[in-house]
Amino acid sequence: MKIYPKVGIVYLLYYHNESYVDDMVSSIKKLSYPRDRIELIIVVNLHPKEGSFTHYIEDTVMPLSEKELPRVTILSQTENLGFAGGNNVGTEWALEHECPYVFYHNNDGFMASNALEPIVDAMEADKTIGAAQSLMLLYPETDLVNSAGNVYQYLGFGYTDEYRTPVKELDLPPIKDVNYASGAALMVRADLIKKYGMWDHDFFLYHEDLEWSLRLRAVGYRIVLIRDSVFYHKYQFSRSIQKFYWMERNRIGVMLMYYKIPTFIVLFPVLVAMELGLWVFAFLGGWVSEHKKVYVYWMKKEHWKLWLGKRKKIQKMRTVSDRMLLKNAVSGIHFQDASVDKPIVNYVGNPVLALYYWVIVRLIIWW
Repeated sequence: MKIYPKVGIVYLLYYHNESYVDDMVSSIKKLSYPRDRIELIIVVNLHPKEGSFTHYIEDTVMPLSEKELPRVTILSQTENLGFAGGNNVGTEWALEHECPYVFYHNNDGFMASNALEPIVDAMEADKTIGAAQSLMLLYPETDLVNSAGNVYQYLGFGYTDEYRTPVKELDLPPIKDVNYASGAALMVRADLIKKYGMWDHDFFLYHEDLEWSLRLRAVGYRIVLIRDSVFYHKYQFSRSIQKFYWMERNRIGVMLMYYKIPTFIVLFPVLVAMELGLWVFAFLGGWVSEHKKVYVYWMKKEHWKLWLGKRKKIQKMRTVSDRMLLKNAVSGIHFQDASVDKPIVNYVGNPVLALYYWVIVRLIIWW
């Protein structure tokens, strides 16, 4: 009889949504993976207006612990630690309780009954796989893809790959190398977490999965998609202005941490052009104040000290060149939702970015 390694499933809660929890519970009940080899770790971030959702977990989930569900542990927080910080609380518990693998489970999704075996089998068979993502399908539109791995654009932008592509049109191998893995349905090796660190809590939210994938790739590990591990996601596209601040601030942070000085030099003209373009869009979209906030953040000495400290650590541990990190990056910026598509980006910006990518990134960057 095959003995499977123990998996810690970290389920992070923030919004008060009973249906999300009920979906998760229903799916965990049906998992074919051995129940005694799973630890269900529920981390509850404190919502600033609605307070804690711990009471619902205690009333509805805990009575099922080690009965219909695997053992359940609740880690209730007294503040909102963000996506990265909240997941790190669950990660610490999983490491302390000797889980060789940690699976990060978004609060608004649920796993197919056989989701864990393919991803565990792949990582057990190939120790060069550092992190693996499930194939994420939209729900209830389960015939459409949410993410078949994520895409990294060479100026630091990240977005989902194959978004809303019909599943039947995909021709995926069982294991596919991807630019970076989505943190919504992600398995990571515990030994690598111990050696190279957890989620970077300073990101708070957005691009933290991009950074973690780059960190593991920078030391030589593969980041992959597992086709037969399926995760259903109640994904809703949102154009929250607050998202822009975090995504833009963290995009700059990622480049600052990973790109070598010569890379910044050759990318400088296109970085300036991109910044001018962002100011135009900010003015036209009415979110100049949010764009200014990014500048205010980066004008503070303590923030430069923080991120340059991260850079020093990354540059010291890395074994892979910028050329290899950017090898599978994409040239263009593509919007996930047609309602925000911009013709000027598609017909002017992306051709320029593509030309710069092929001439500079693919031909010149070699360090």
